[in-house]
Amino acid sequence: MFGFLNIYKPVGMTSFDVVAVLRKISHIKQIGHTGTLDPFAEGVLPVCIGKSTKLIEYLASDKAYLATVQFGANTETYDIEGKIVEKFDRQINVTDIENVLKDFEGEIEQYPPIYSAIKVNGKKLYDYARAGQKVEIKPRKVNIYKIELRSFDFESQSAQIYVECSKGTYIRSIANDLGKKLESGGYLTKLVRTKAGKFGLDTTVKLEDIKTEEDVERNLLNPASYLDLRSYNLNDYECERVGHGMAIKNVEFNSGEVVILLYGGKIYAIGIAESSWIKAKKVFGVL
Repeated sequence: MFGFLNIYKPVGMTSFDVVAVLRKISHIKQIGHTGTLDPFAEGVLPVCIGKSTKLIEYLASDKAYLATVQFGANTETYDIEGKIVEKFDRQINVTDIENVLKDFEGEIEQYPPIYSAIKVNGKKLYDYARAGQKVEIKPRKVNIYKIELRSFDFESQSAQIYVECSKGTYIRSIANDLGKKLESGGYLTKLVRTKAGKFGLDTTVKLEDIKTEEDVERNLLNPASYLDLRSYNLNDYECERVGHGMAIKNVEFNSGEVVILLYGGKIYAIGIAESSWIKAKKVFGVL
């Protein structure tokens, strides 16, 4: 098998749990996911099957989320799974939120949560947290391409916020930082990833609907449609050359550009363009 699955990850499972289930069903060990989701989060989780795992590095890394933020308290994990560590009496309104959201647009510096898998001195941050050890956490630059308030319930002090962002952005940190700016506290109660690169909710399949190898194969997506790269259709002669590790003539691509080499509408290889030639970097063959 060769292709992508766009799984709707359910609440309560880790991204690695999803991969384990698919390995058991498909009897394929070479399976990988792109973009970890916390167990309490749900939504778009692209999964690469078979040799398509070699294409992960070429997938677009931007993400989009619909986050539900509860104001009035902070938790130790910045989400609903953590213990409440501080409460606030201040009530906020729509205008308060909209005014503060502007501060999160563009390139920002963000401190990741202490309960995260980022490593400091070879040790994951959540290991320090669980051991009660203090560690210096350095801010990281991330890009927030779009952030907007979708809805707000004044009575419950709960808001739905839509975020489009770069790889490595912690939405939990946004919730916590938003609460700080509003002096009201804030933490995530729900998180739905609505987009990962070119994968959206419209092409997701529920994990519970994947029960057999045939289900996996039937729901595979053609990787050529999901890579943010230009492509070139090989003729029979060029296909044979690429298959034998030989270069083909470059007629339209910039030197250094990564190119999808298609044969019969499917990915045959990934090539690198040089001044006069395209050399194969990864050859998959006829799949």
